[in-house]
Amino acid sequence: MADILLQAEGVNAWYGSSHVLHGVDITIQRGQTFGLLGRNGMGKSTLIRTLLGHVPQREGRITLHGRDVSRARPHDMSRAGVAYVPEGRGVFTNLSVRENLVMAARKGRDGRADWTLDRVLATFPRLQERMTNLGGQLSGGEQQMLSIGRALMTHPDLIILDEATEGLAPLVVADIWRVIDEIRTSGITTLIVDRDYRKVLSRSDRAIVLQKGLAVLEGPAPEVAASPQLSNLLGV
Repeated sequence: MADILLQAEGVNAWYGSSHVLHGVDITIQRGQTFGLLGRNGMGKSTLIRTLLGHVPQREGRITLHGRDVSRARPHDMSRAGVAYVPEGRGVFTNLSVRENLVMAARKGRDGRADWTLDRVLATFPRLQERMTNLGGQLSGGEQQMLSIGRALMTHPDLIILDEATEGLAPLVVADIWRVIDEIRTSGITTLIVDRDYRKVLSRSDRAIVLQKGLAVLEGPAPEVAASPQLSNLLGV
């Protein structure tokens, strides 16, 4: 039997009176790369925020490592081994690059400590050059590198990348995808949301497509990529 890392069953979520997610199911196996697709406003970020405990109005069952985390709060999920690279990056603008990275550093749940400061800096050489700069002095691409590096230094079991390439220059985008490939090959379970659905699907084991808060297409990534529904669902 495959090792399930994260599972959500019948997830509903609301913002006030607005019912955003409608009974979504998602299962992510350990070591898997999972793609989350859909047009803007279809519920992708809400699903991520619900899984992480950021949406208080929610129903359904969510398990992590087989343990019920349906009512967990964001810091509980972080401590349980989930790292989140949010849309908008979320770096501490008044801390230096070094401080942003070192403050997050901790061993993984299994004692892993392979994503050291040196390894993160080798992965993102630009950060090495910016070590004493404040987070607010970095370019958008450098902030994204810092956000991913900080997440890796928590040695997560699952890393969630929400629009990691949004608004970045093409050369930086290529660099971010290179790092995503390195994360995948390192064995970290990965959930990716990105507008470039072709790149997401080419790197994913499985994928799900949301439409108006409903999971309308799900399966192995090659099957999702070949689906005649995909173009209409994504508006491409």
